Amino acid sequence: MDGVNQVTTTPAVLILLGPPGAGKGTQARMLEDEYGLVQLSTGDLLRAAVAAGTDAGKAAKAVMEAGELVSDDIVLAILQDRMQEPDTKAGVILDGFPRTTVQAEALDGLLQANGQKIDAAISLEVEDEAMVERVSGRYTCANCGEGYHDTFKTPKVDGVCDKCGGTEMKRRADDNAETVRSRLAAYHAQTAPLIGYYEAQGVLQRVDAMGEIQTVADDLGRIVKAASS
Repeated sequence: MDGVNQVTTTPAVLILLGPPGAGKGTQARMLEDEYGLVQLSTGDLLRAAVAAGTDAGKAAKAVMEAGELVSDDIVLAILQDRMQEPDTKAGVILDGFPRTTVQAEALDGLLQANGQKIDAAISLEVEDEAMVERVSGRYTCANCGEGYHDTFKTPKVDGVCDKCGGTEMKRRADDNAETVRSRLAAYHAQTAPLIGYYEAQGVLQRVDAMGEIQTVADDLGRIVKAASS
């Protein structure tokens, strides 16, 4: 891929932190396209591992079918398997994991065993009420998953996806103001402490995520280049 910045001895490991609606998914996809990084979200990893029938995937399937939460050990095993695949050679962006400091400590142990480390934990800084507006107006292309918003990012042609030309759009049922406020409260209580954790490690980077999508992407790009050099 032209322009991919991937001259590293070990794959770069980046973490995106931020509450629901902060733009983690959008920015991760842009980083994938620009720098050859691979976005790893917990939900996608679990579904892929279950579908592939790996040992960790089978364990996850059994837990989920029992209506229980998948343990950190299983998630880490799935993550480790995924990070060994060839397409991660330029680096990975972790989205949705870790969510707690306990998970962060476990992740540090996994990476250390592989001769890796967290190169940057990037906190997308946003305002809660702005997030309520942002999330309640978002929708995606049902075909390729490209994200849009009623106000901030509409397709060039109404109802037609810019990326794949699909004409079917969908909204998540839980993308409403009440649910968003509840999720923000959960984020602040459970995940925000990771900001202090990674700040203490000297790898935290803060990015103002209230601006234009491309401006945020440019700021993230500078961090990626520094981490990959």
